[in-house]
This record gives sequence, structure tokens and C-alpha cells, in this order.
Amino acid sequence: MKHTISELQQWQGLPLNIKVAMTKQRIRDWVREFGLDGVYVSFSGGKDSTVLLHIAREMYGDEIKAVFSDTGLEYPEIRRFVKGFDNVDWVRPKKSFKKVCEEHGFPIISKEVSEKAYYAKRYFDWWLEHNHESEKTNIPTPYGIADLFGMHGEKGEAWDTLKKGDIPEEMLSEIFGMDSDAPAKAKILMGTYRHKEKGVPTNEASKMFDFSRWKFLVTSPFWVSHKCCGVMKKSPMDAYKRATGRLPITAQMAEESRLRTSQWLRVGCNAYQSKKKVSNPMSFWTEQDVLLYIVTHDIEIASVYGDIVTDYEKMGQIEGQMSVFDFMGDAEQEKFAPDREPLKTTECQRTGCVFCGFGCHLEKGESRFQRLKRTHPKHYKAMANIKNNGINYFEAIDWINEHNGKGEIIRY
Repeated sequence: MKHTISELQQWQGLPLNIKVAMTKQRIRDWVREFGLDGVYVSFSGGKDSTVLLHIAREMYGDEIKAVFSDTGLEYPEIRRFVKGFDNVDWVRPKKSFKKVCEEHGFPIISKEVSEKAYYAKRYFDWWLEHNHESEKTNIPTPYGIADLFGMHGEKGEAWDTLKKGDIPEEMLSEIFGMDSDAPAKAKILMGTYRHKEKGVPTNEASKMFDFSRWKFLVTSPFWVSHKCCGVMKKSPMDAYKRATGRLPITAQMAEESRLRTSQWLRVGCNAYQSKKKVSNPMSFWTEQDVLLYIVTHDIEIASVYGDIVTDYEKMGQIEGQMSVFDFMGDAEQEKFAPDREPLKTTECQRTGCVFCGFGCHLEKGESRFQRLKRTHPKHYKAMANIKNNGINYFEAIDWINEHNGKGEIIRY
């Protein structure tokens, strides 16, 4: 391990001016290693990558290349914003989002959950098709279903059976032996279904791989999938890298997900030795750092974010009430971390792909889809035309809400 969690927490608590200096040094190291004509800034038009591009161009001016992946899923305000920058190359995917959903499934809950559910459902499909009696060739990976049913890392007869291409009897009885009014497609695929929460494995090593609360997705009449990001964003960017030889500098931050935290712990900010070389010089930043940088450096961001204001709800204060932050200069504000006044945007908190459902079940207040309905009604209506197995996006959300036993409702 290159870093530890405690080290990440210490770095995240540093004052912003120190973080900016550290980020500049990592960008400088990356450019020194590969040359200015051998790197590019991955620029999505979002606030994080806008800050990154601002820092990089403070150092190198417009000479440093930026690349924008035009997936067709961005807010129109984002596309207009990106067009205002010089020296930006645009890349595009070969398939539409609608086609990706038709072929693979909806991006819902999280990339990890949708990946496990996708491969678990694929495994069950294979098992049913072969009736578990025929020759076991081209067996889909069992890891997805093991994770989904809380078996990952557990040694024993059940895991050995699964690896050989058979589904353990206890797992079969759980799926096939349940009475329910599940949708017809699910009944055909898996038999009748009733959600039953399974306990967390006692094996401590397997807890982080336990996605068993989402195992009901195996019986859904539609597919969920993690493939969208790969097709819509990674593939065109990879093609650009192969064509130009340039290597990316991105605004990814460790706090955004467990996967990104794990990546930083493993390789740090500049992954020189990784198979896919990438620089993530803002890995130890937080969203509050990004917002404070925008405010204190007075940089423009896409209008879809609205304004940046004090988050009085987090402070437990009444909106409009004066606070210590109002009496500070820019330099004092930067030194105020980590106890500085929390900030927020008045409209979108995150942008990205407007139809992406990753994390949508965790949103409080106005959800991303409710906001989309209010601000971009034409885009919202288009969700009804995005289908998998003949089921549209809204119908899929309704099915998940009905079968999710945790009470987290995706609001649209």
C-alpha cells in the first residue's frame, strides 16, 4: 500500500492553499515525465474538472491540452460552457446511451452493485439455459453472484460448488422456493420471488464484498449494468490515448467512492507504474475544497450549478444569518479549513450524465431526476423512451422501489 486511510484523512484536512501547491507539484511531475505534448486534462465541464483545468492553465497556459467526452448525455449548459475554452479536443462514443441500455441494462444504484447484479443474473441465465446438467463450458464468472449473495471470500462447500458451475442448493431454494407476485418475466426466469434479507457474513474479510441486500435485482424483469461508463466515456478516451499517445490528468477525488479511495491508497496521485497510467492530482481534495477554490479564485463554472452559497442547513443556522465567514478575507478563508463554513450550489450538486442513476437512492431533498423534470422537461420525458427488455427507465425505478426492503426510494 502506498498510503493509509489515516494519511488520506490528514491530507483531506489540510488548508486549501497547501492542497493547491501539492496538486501543482503532481501536475508538474506528470508533465516532466511525459512532456506537455504527452498529456491532457480530462475536462467534463463539471466544477471539479473546471478547477483542475484552471490550475493547470495557470501553470502552462492554453498550451496544455484538454479533452471533452461528448456523450450526448450532458446538460446543454455544460456543452455550451466547454465550447468557451480554447485547445479542447472533443471525442464521442460509437453508441448512444439508449442503445447501451437496450443491450446491457440501466445504470442504477452504484457501479459496484450493478456490476454484481449484471453478472449474477447472467450466471443464473446460463445455469437455467444449461439446466446445470450439460457440459460446463464457457461458464460465466461466479464472483458476481458470490458477492451479491454475501459469499465472497468464504471458503467451503457452497463456494466450491459455485466455482465448478453449479448453484448451491441453499441459494437455489432461496430463489426458487419463495412465493410472490413478482413480474411475469421474473417468474419465467427465476420462479416466484419474495424479498428476504440475508444476514451479513460472519467472515470479517468478506463484509466489504457483501452486496446481499441488492440480490433481489437478480429477479428483475430488466437488467442493470455497469457497462455504460465504459462504452460512453472510457472507450472514446482510450481511443484518443491510443491515437495521440497522450496520458490523462483527471479531477477524480478519493472521497467520491470506495473504489477511488482504494485506488489512491494503492498507487497515490500519479500512477506511473499502473497498466493504465493516469494522474489524479486532486485525489486528496474534498468537494468543499472545490467550492472554496471557485469562490476564492472567482472562476466561472457552468450555469447549471446555479450559485455557490452557504449551506446553513449543515451549520444548523438560519439562512441569511451572519457568520464568521462573512468577516474573513480570501487568505483567512483558506486558513479556516477544516472548520470553515460549508458551501453548496443552489442547483445541481453534481452534473455528469443526466440519466445516470448511480447513487440516486441516497439523495435527500430534490432528487436529480426531479430537478431534471423541473429544469429540463424535454430531457426528463426522454427517459420514458430508454428501455431494456421492453421496460422503460421509470418502470424500472418503480420496480426497484417496490422490491427494495431498505426503504431507500428513488424519487423521480
